[in-house]
Amino acid sequence: MGVFQHASGGAAKNFIIETTGSGVGLFDFDRDGWLDIYLVNGGTLEPRPGGAPTAALFRNNGDRTFRDVTSAAGVGNERWGQGVCVGDVDNDGAPDLYVTNFGPNRLFRNLGDGRFTDVAVKAGVAVDSWSTGCAFGDYDGDGWLDLYVAGYVAFDVGNPPPAPPRQTAAAAAAQPQGAGGMGAAYSPRAAFCTYRAVPVMCGPRGLRGAPDHLFRNNGDGTFTDTTREAGVSDDKGLYGFGVAWVDLDDDGRLDLVVANDSGPNYIYRNAGQGRFENISYPSGAALDGSGREQAHMGVAVGDYDNDGRNDIHITNFADDFNVLYHNDNGRTFTDVSFGSGIAQVSIPFLGWGTDFLDYDNDGWLDLLVVNGHVYPAVDAMPWNTSYAQRALLFRNIDGRHFEEIGAAGGDGVTTARVSRGSAVGDLDNDGGIDVVINNIDGAPTIARNIGGSSAGHWLMLRLIGDPRQKAPRDAMGSVVLVTAGGVRRRREVASGRGQISQSDLRVHFGLGQQSSVSRVEVRWANGATVEYKVDRIDTIVTIDQASGGVSYH
Repeated sequence: MGVFQHASGGAAKNFIIETTGSGVGLFDFDRDGWLDIYLVNGGTLEPRPGGAPTAALFRNNGDRTFRDVTSAAGVGNERWGQGVCVGDVDNDGAPDLYVTNFGPNRLFRNLGDGRFTDVAVKAGVAVDSWSTGCAFGDYDGDGWLDLYVAGYVAFDVGNPPPAPPRQTAAAAAAQPQGAGGMGAAYSPRAAFCTYRAVPVMCGPRGLRGAPDHLFRNNGDGTFTDTTREAGVSDDKGLYGFGVAWVDLDDDGRLDLVVANDSGPNYIYRNAGQGRFENISYPSGAALDGSGREQAHMGVAVGDYDNDGRNDIHITNFADDFNVLYHNDNGRTFTDVSFGSGIAQVSIPFLGWGTDFLDYDNDGWLDLLVVNGHVYPAVDAMPWNTSYAQRALLFRNIDGRHFEEIGAAGGDGVTTARVSRGSAVGDLDNDGGIDVVINNIDGAPTIARNIGGSSAGHWLMLRLIGDPRQKAPRDAMGSVVLVTAGGVRRRREVASGRGQISQSDLRVHFGLGQQSSVSRVEVRWANGATVEYKVDRIDTIVTIDQASGGVSYH
């Protein structure tokens, strides 16, 4: 793999734009059966020698090495990058790439020959703002992938909030500001902002939020902005981060979860006919169990207790806990963070990327959280925290309790880094789920799973949808149900999620000691549930909706 170095402003992090980003995407851009890696890069407020930092696309050589093909593919971005999501927007079988930026976003259309072309302006999705999370999903059931883009802060480079002065904590203590959310609260009357009486960058509280956008795919290479008419217009101007399309109530329509920094989460229920119902507060997943707003970052979605319903995990700022919402009945959620064992250990950490994954192939979804502070100054303070932080890997014990395994996770997750986006997928096709992390101002982390494939049996499925049956070609939004040993497990094909990142579109099942599966069902997006005969395990299976074929790799 070539050299990639993330860059995001100056070392002092004087402005909020320098502290967020960037994401990572895992997808098979050349359709050779191996996951490739796309790393979003940041930017600088001052011009730098050699030009703007560029994103990087690394092609998987199939032998645990990668080759930098960014220039040939034409996906360098050359803008202040934030997030990434993947989806086949034109149903041609080649996955396309959407990159969010501070500035105009890009939609890189996959030409199918190793090259991409930016069609964002022509398609009508080049949001010129500060965008963060994004996700593709067919919300109106017409077989074409639509796009949701979260907006963060309306940051004016020409008139930014004040940068922190260089002074002592004692001097700063006399200033009238306090901490708040992902950054210190800003008031136009303030000379600067503080966190625990130390001067720091300002925001997001006190800054104007950037708008969210929902774009409907017209099926002709263009999109229409339907944000307001669909009922997802973010009228409160909250600071959006993680985005997830997910069918929470199993009515066959994709609902929407948006993690908002320093405010309540949005839970939008898809009511059909192109409209959403805002059920954020009634759902119980807008706030924590005690009714508090938190500084929400990344969103992980998965059925951690194998009860057939999708649960939600959301990361938060330091001195607060990450929250796990149990899906009770498709409409309401319960905060089970402390009872499940994931809350207490997370309090000293500042969480970003989060993913459900069965890293030990025992049939229970485990949980990854990557961390890193936003204030470099914390290293000089006696606050029992640090700027660089290790990741947290929680092993799912029985569907009710998680155990943070610490050093047992290996240096891929235990080395302290200033991490942001994370994505999970099987990079070497050995049945063990690997992890890729984008670290701010540093090199990425590729954590290879060296024990998962031997710890338990597994099955990986790649789905090909049939647009003639109103399913997107990449089967986005389809649900897979696999029964083994009397336990029915659920996974789905999903875009976005995590913290402004994209994980593998193939669905992975750990099977534990079960040597066969008794049933494989696919609830195709916008269509019927079909049962398929799968008589092998420890392999990758492709299921084609159009032909009904099942093939092994």
